[in-house]
Amino acid sequence: MTMTYAGTTALITGASSGLGAEFAGQFAARGSNLVLVARRADRLEELAQDLRSRHGVTVTVLPMDLGRAGVGRELLGELSGRGITVDTLINNAGFGTHGPLVEEDPDTIASEISLNVAALVDITRAFLPGLLASGKGALLNVASTAAFQPIPGMAVYGATKAFVLSFTEAVAHETKSSGLNVLALCPGATRTEFFDVLGGESAAVGKMQTSAQVVGTALKALDRKDTPGSVVSGLANRVAAGFAQRLPRAITVAIAARAVQDW
Repeated sequence: MTMTYAGTTALITGASSGLGAEFAGQFAARGSNLVLVARRADRLEELAQDLRSRHGVTVTVLPMDLGRAGVGRELLGELSGRGITVDTLINNAGFGTHGPLVEEDPDTIASEISLNVAALVDITRAFLPGLLASGKGALLNVASTAAFQPIPGMAVYGATKAFVLSFTEAVAHETKSSGLNVLALCPGATRTEFFDVLGGESAAVGKMQTSAQVVGTALKALDRKDTPGSVVSGLANRVAAGFAQRLPRAITVAIAARAVQDW
């Protein structure tokens, strides 16, 4: 069964490019109104205008830096003040760093943890009561195949995504009788601006997927009557994640280190 999402509203963080922009396009195509959140106002406005003209949906743009304490309540208050109720929440905002921890900039990794973990939890908690009351949408948190094993060379990023996976699967179980579909999406390497921020594609493992392929995987999972707590995008990635969960931990760490280190 294909969900239409007509007459509902989806809040998408990190919506100015990559997976966030693709989620916006595919949800708009299914009739969902949108709230797009990211730092780059010009990119959001350009995307919003395109989606309004192509799909006839309402698109609200909120330029905002999400890496601050209390951002969930701030977002909820802003939307409540505009009379907007959110039925679907897609926590997509996040970034990664690459290099030995001893060489990482402390401020950068603090921002990485704030955005990838703290903001995601805060926004989820703020909007979860409304999502449960609506029962017409979903909660989707973007994790990563990096969640399935420690990654020397991307220690902080891998740990943040392991948190997102664990957190989301737990919330999925807590809410399993509610009718709300809760999903952790675990993409592998995806052709987005992620690797531009990271500093190059040396840390990319395996064949890259497109944003459309990854979002398509998520929507297929949400369309299922029994939406799983998590899904890995791409057959090769699913196989690799399965091996990572079954092999001895020391072996998976060594394999991950060889895959992403370039120093």
